[in-house]
Amino acid sequence: MHHFILKDDQFLRSTSFTACLLLIAIGMILGACSGNPTPSAVKLTRTSYPAQAFIPAPTPTTKVSPVDGMVMILIPAGEFTMGEPEGYDTSPEHLVYLDAYWIDQTEVTNAQYARCVGAGECAFRVQAAETEIHFDNPAYASHPVVYISWYDAVQYCEWAGRRLPTEAEWEKAARGVDGRIFPWGNSSPKEKLLNFKNIIGDTTPVGSYPLGASPYGVLDMAGNVREWVADWFKAGYYRSSPSQNPPGPVAGEKRVLRGGSFTESFHGVRVTTRFAHIPESPGLNRGFRCAVSP
Repeated sequence: MHHFILKDDQFLRSTSFTACLLLIAIGMILGACSGNPTPSAVKLTRTSYPAQAFIPAPTPTTKVSPVDGMVMILIPAGEFTMGEPEGYDTSPEHLVYLDAYWIDQTEVTNAQYARCVGAGECAFRVQAAETEIHFDNPAYASHPVVYISWYDAVQYCEWAGRRLPTEAEWEKAARGVDGRIFPWGNSSPKEKLLNFKNIIGDTTPVGSYPLGASPYGVLDMAGNVREWVADWFKAGYYRSSPSQNPPGPVAGEKRVLRGGSFTESFHGVRVTTRFAHIPESPGLNRGFRCAVSP
């Protein structure tokens, strides 16, 4: 003969299917039948991230560059969490203080880069047939300029009266101060938030994903094109980097790119992911944005 056992928070146990149905009918106050999974048994996967209470985004303070018409957003001074607890070249997680700075709201476009070429201050090197399609086609005027080397990006920013952002500046503008995994939060990437996973198979006009904006209102910080930043790449740099305005390693062979591109999966578009290429290397998925100190 089978018996029910009721003791505080323990589950009711029975081998009787009829008794199990009866308990369900009585309600949740008696618990679930033995063998059903509980919420605590659900494990996070690589595409599932913990919920988090995010800090409300401040109202963006903006200005427009008189040189190239770029809208820039002010990132206020203060600390933020950089890196992640575990990773080959993205750990340890650490606090970094940055002075205030301005950063471009979007990636630099073909139309904006063409102004620099027209002024004789920038050069555009034809790398492949795709280069001409993107740069010379009016339909791509508002797309991010691609096939840009690190040196090309530096030259443009200097012409525009700005500079490339440091890695730390880029990451703070992308994630804010609450340690989020993606610009929009911790929810997994979706098509309405960014251009990634070759879903479209090409770049998209800058600013096409307002729902994927960072806490400061900076756009396209995930997907579309990888973005050159000022720093040399060093895998273990975070273990010894300064806690205030880190400038990056003093030397290296490769420069860092951030933000992933239209070709990357969810892992490549996280705000902590780092890419590296030799600075002379342009590519179909490489672009940039600029920054400037007040």
